[in-house]
Amino acid sequence: MSVDLVRIVDSIHREKNISKELLFEGIQAALAMAAKKHYPDANEIEVKIDRETGKVYTLADGSPVEPPDFGRIAAQTAKQVIIQKIREAERDSLFDEFVGLQSDLITGTVQRFEGGAVTVNLGKTDALLPRPEQIPGDDLHPGERVRAVIKEVSKRGQRVKIILSRTHPDFVRRLFELEIPEIADNVISIRALAREAGYRSKVAVSSADTKVDAVGACVGVRGTRIKNIVDELGGERIDIVRWNESLQVLIPNSLQPAEIEEVMLCHLLGRAIVLVREDQLSLAIGRRGQNVRLASKLVGWDIEIMTGDELDKLIDKAVRILCTIHGLEAELAERMVEQGILSYDDLSIMDANDLSNTIEGLSLDTAQEFIDRAEELAEEEQEESPRRKGGRLAASENLDGPGSASSELTQEPLDGESSEEPGEDGEFSPDEESTTDQDPVHDLALAEEGLETEDHEISRAPSEIDQDETERLMLEAIEGISDEESESSEQPK
Repeated sequence: MSVDLVRIVDSIHREKNISKELLFEGIQAALAMAAKKHYPDANEIEVKIDRETGKVYTLADGSPVEPPDFGRIAAQTAKQVIIQKIREAERDSLFDEFVGLQSDLITGTVQRFEGGAVTVNLGKTDALLPRPEQIPGDDLHPGERVRAVIKEVSKRGQRVKIILSRTHPDFVRRLFELEIPEIADNVISIRALAREAGYRSKVAVSSADTKVDAVGACVGVRGTRIKNIVDELGGERIDIVRWNESLQVLIPNSLQPAEIEEVMLCHLLGRAIVLVREDQLSLAIGRRGQNVRLASKLVGWDIEIMTGDELDKLIDKAVRILCTIHGLEAELAERMVEQGILSYDDLSIMDANDLSNTIEGLSLDTAQEFIDRAEELAEEEQEESPRRKGGRLAASENLDGPGSASSELTQEPLDGESSEEPGEDGEFSPDEESTTDQDPVHDLALAEEGLETEDHEISRAPSEIDQDETERLMLEAIEGISDEESESSEQPK
């Protein structure tokens, strides 16, 4: 019996990866529970098992006694306790193993389908790949091998529930690490990543070695490296962006293939105003705003695309709007516009301390008064949606039906969104961005971010050089409008 006990514990340890000590402790507790029936007068029963020989020692109130001859009922009770302990230990072992693999790439075999969800066998246990975590267009079959990242691991009773994902941005990240040796060797780093699963991803990369071209290494000769990733993603379009610490460079890179004229950073609101030519407007925005929306996720700033004429009109309108606030003079309104405050809404969400510290000649109390009044005016105009963003969202609903444009993207595929050859500067796509069938609204709305603050890295705050350049551009635009108004007023009627 003693030898058999040691052998059984060793066998369970090897098969289930459960600690021997944990098994012995479970058996001791079970035997102690069964022994209490034989020593009802004892206050405390303790059972110890020799780890080497398997010999059982029984103590009643600290004194050694002969091990009882367990009957059938007592033995059955001990058996149930041991089974319970083994199951708990097995669950904890699986949980500890897989919780350390969260966000890692794993390969399993499709077992069965249950209401759209796929059960995937990982060897030691089964995992669940829910419908929302599947790439649109995935066609999986029982017995087929499938790759995914582990999104969530949790304990549910005596089982471990593992949720897999093929739509999470980390899935693209792990595929890059798998297919591109320079990333696995930390020569090339993925600095930021934004994704709309099944349609398009943007990946910002940089190289620690000046001799290694980060974009070229990721694309490979004739796109051989990136093609393997695209095939795994079911033809999802991938843009590889060259990372730069300066937002003045990174934002144009992220909006390629569109040609950008100017980038103005409004650091108080985390907004970038990007100027493009009229013929580049549709290309910069992308179909249903996808290109600019992903660029915003990539850099962590709200990006608004417009032409120079639109900016001039917007600045002129913003100054007039802010001047309607009681006590806010034109000169102060122009200073606010220089910082990117273009509407009541923008002013209403400002922090009074930040505003007073940034705008020269504005006290804290006055700043708070302006913010409170702007909030009241913004609520009054809520139905009219004076902000361009509000108008844009309304237009999106009219064009695409109920829900946002980003939610529509996960429901129906876009035409021609398969990848064949890498384009300029790492853009891997079948053809140039279509300039027709575009969303006619010119602005960009950031896609709603949930998990995925973990889905992209936020770039650093703009440098002083970037801020000075932005203020200079905004000031020139405002002065230009002021000069035009002055000339028109001097002309004889």
